[in-house]
Amino acid sequence: MAGFRSLARQVRDGHNDLALRRYSLRKCLERFAPYGHRATWDHLCTRAGFGPEDRSPDPARLTAALDELEEARAVWLAYETEFAHRRKQEKHDGLRSPGTVDDWHRLTWGGHGIAWCDDPHVHPTEPLAVVLRRLIAALEREPGGCCPVCASDGIVWKYDLAHEPSAGPVCTGCGIVVPQPVLVPGSLARARQFRTLVTV
Repeated sequence: MAGFRSLARQVRDGHNDLALRRYSLRKCLERFAPYGHRATWDHLCTRAGFGPEDRSPDPARLTAALDELEEARAVWLAYETEFAHRRKQEKHDGLRSPGTVDDWHRLTWGGHGIAWCDDPHVHPTEPLAVVLRRLIAALEREPGGCCPVCASDGIVWKYDLAHEPSAGPVCTGCGIVVPQPVLVPGSLARARQFRTLVTV
């Protein structure tokens, strides 16, 4: 099975036909898809300027989409390296029980669903790397009362999400499932209350 870097080389290889290059870009999302496979694909297509069903997109647009994906992956790999270093130090210091950020990180291992978007057509519009930097910064500071990606305070609790956890706070502004460790208890309570009021 080809890894991310091997697939990226196939996308960039001008000797490959467009169908293989497009297919290889889609396969990259099996290795790294911050919003989930479908939402990340929709995001890349929108930002690079080709249709999700376009079978022969402009090669330059495919490369632009790959460039954005690779930059975001570099941000995430740097975070995972720092995360592993921190956990090793914590274990050395006797802190064996993982915290809430660790629980969230376990669900996103490998870079799938870091900022899960349950609706594949509703996702942040900024570059993936910008979104991930904002999310990582939020995980490294005290919890707040709004979405760490778009700063919206419109957060509602949704059930039956197509990702773990199966329920959680969803930003009505940018569509991500907001990691619970970045929200203060009051914001989580309001999100649950709003969900209760909506379903009555």
